[in-house]
Amino acid sequence: MGQVSVEVPGPPRPRYPRRVTTLKTTPAQRSDGHLARSLGHGQMAMIAMGSALGTGLFLGSGEAIGYAGPGAILSFGIGAIIAATIALAMGEMASRHPVRGGFGTLAARYLSPYWGFLSRWLYWFVTVAVTGTELVACATYLAYWFPDVEVWMGIVLFAAIIVGINLASVGSFGVIEFALSSIKVIAVLVFILIGAFLVFIGPPAQGAPGLTELAADGGFLPMGWTSVWVALSVVMFSFGGIELLSITAAEAKDPAKSIRTAARTTIVRLAFFYVLSIGIVLALVPWREAASTGQDVATSPFVTVFDRIGIPGAASLTNLIVLIAALSAANANLYAGSRILHSLASDRLAPRAAKRTTARGVPVVGIAASTLGIVVAAGLALSGVGGVFGYMMSLVVFAVVAVWLLILITYIAFRRSRIEGATFRMPGGVVSAVIGIVGLLAVFATVLVRESMQIAAMVGVPAVLMATVLWFAVGRRRMDPAEVDEAFDEAESMR
Repeated sequence: MGQVSVEVPGPPRPRYPRRVTTLKTTPAQRSDGHLARSLGHGQMAMIAMGSALGTGLFLGSGEAIGYAGPGAILSFGIGAIIAATIALAMGEMASRHPVRGGFGTLAARYLSPYWGFLSRWLYWFVTVAVTGTELVACATYLAYWFPDVEVWMGIVLFAAIIVGINLASVGSFGVIEFALSSIKVIAVLVFILIGAFLVFIGPPAQGAPGLTELAADGGFLPMGWTSVWVALSVVMFSFGGIELLSITAAEAKDPAKSIRTAARTTIVRLAFFYVLSIGIVLALVPWREAASTGQDVATSPFVTVFDRIGIPGAASLTNLIVLIAALSAANANLYAGSRILHSLASDRLAPRAAKRTTARGVPVVGIAASTLGIVVAAGLALSGVGGVFGYMMSLVVFAVVAVWLLILITYIAFRRSRIEGATFRMPGGVVSAVIGIVGLLAVFATVLVRESMQIAAMVGVPAVLMATVLWFAVGRRRMDPAEVDEAFDEAESMR
């Protein structure tokens, strides 16, 4: 099998095969650790949407409104710009290298094995925490109809559902997640249309409120411009999940085309949905009332809209939609966690058992290990600890922002290496990546003024230091560069 060297600046890079004769894995091979490439274009986009379009919009938006009032609309707009740089940077790199482990494996090549190790373990922690957080939200929504059902019971019920979905083949998972994501995408579109009608035309026998609510109580920025910055630390949780575009590349049928399509459409949809949806909520509900949902997580601002208007049955229907949204996000994050752990095990940076897959290409050990967040969430709910949702959100924001920073730094190294073959380019290239980095550092800086972010930093910083110690004590001796080479070789064969 002929090979050619890829000349790039800096440390020597692994070589790509000129041609690989076997492009598909047999069931026997997959049971030894190979993933199955079964995801189509639409499924990849919807999996990323499934993770990003969830609790952050439907439930966590109340907390963002509490910090910035109507100015939260600006926070979501700025967050969308930052998220766009991450999604497009990942899309460009993944269209060239659709490797298992996604951005973590790319960091191992273009930065160093240490950064690949750290980014993947941080991201595994993110997916584990988000899975638990989203199931807390699911159980909370269930209490809207059944207030006597304990939160921990709801968590266990929905956990059984998503574990069952993930244990199916990746093709079946893709179909189910596509359906779940489609429901909430359609629901958000309907919400926007109905909301726009109510804002600008108004229900029968009532006048249209227009946009007067946006400045009715203290103006558009009742707490000043600083509040828009502070709210970013909540808003960025809403965009968590866009990095799944990179993770799903390893299981795409046609990665180059799928990633190009998914990266472009996902971020446009998310920006459109978030900004318009929050704008409609704030135009129909006084911002202090919408913000109160961010304090006790008793109900969603979206449900509050229909409760306030008094449309029969609409609030229950909306509650069902947001429950499906949270369930879809939990499902997508359990998937991501199992795949990132599989990648770590393949590189000898996690227990080797996590590499093994079923005959259908499902990393069953990775799925089991990634339910840790569910167990923790259920345990905290059972113990009666308050504020679980808010603190878990802050921990996720702290870790995911660190991962996003590494993604953009990896992208800069990727562009400087002048590797050709990406199916599309991020507009602005390195300049856009630097803008994204500045935005993420601004989100990190909210640790100075926001208590929950300070608590997240008290957990997150020691976790990073512990991971660093583990790398130098154990990881760097265990990692075999040939495993990373194998991942890139397999990805090259699919191009």
